[in-house]
Amino acid sequence: MVERFFFRQATNHELQVNAEPIVLLSGPPSSGKTSLLFQFAFNSAAEGNGAVVILCKGCKLETNPPLLSQGVDPSSEIFQRIQMKYVEDDEGINKYFAAFHLHDNMPKLIIVDDFVDHFHDKKCQERYNNPRGRDMAMARVLSLCHNAVNHAKEKGPCQLLLSDTHNGDSPRLLYIYKRWVSCIYSINEGNDYGSYILKRHFPKVDDDAKEESAKYSIALQKLVLQDLSTE
Repeated sequence: MVERFFFRQATNHELQVNAEPIVLLSGPPSSGKTSLLFQFAFNSAAEGNGAVVILCKGCKLETNPPLLSQGVDPSSEIFQRIQMKYVEDDEGINKYFAAFHLHDNMPKLIIVDDFVDHFHDKKCQERYNNPRGRDMAMARVLSLCHNAVNHAKEKGPCQLLLSDTHNGDSPRLLYIYKRWVSCIYSINEGNDYGSYILKRHFPKVDDDAKEESAKYSIALQKLVLQDLSTE
């Protein structure tokens, strides 16, 4: 699935009904996560057959817009097929998915950028009167998202893609994510300046299966796929 995060004209990777319901993309700060999400959205919108919705904080996109992939026309009409919905906190995400069943046509892809950043620690602690209020709020929203996506999948393909930031070698808050997220992709720094490696972190690939990874660069203010390999 790593190829869906990049622009590849010659290949069609249409979202399948049996695709992972909820996917997490986790990586270090300034590693191109938002750019990867937008390319994933672009690919899905190009395939048609369903709406693509991105939930995010508007202020972030204004100050730090995503980088386009090499080869993508910034004036492409495909961008008009992507719906932007600005939410500032976890309650905004909660309200969106609480009304998810009211859609006449279910979106086939929903993206939430910087998922954990929508959960304000102090507000969550006060709301639940618990020092672990943020964890409780995350579990509540992820449960709601899980039910909403599974309901949509009864009618056709539907996938939720989240992103989060981690420092170190592995995603944070795994004890929460692993309960609700079916697949986690992690980003690690490459050997060259501005290059990164994207590969699956969870669940682990079977011994008999080959693991996909992608090396990409954002050094030149473009999202450039440098290598796609299996090993």
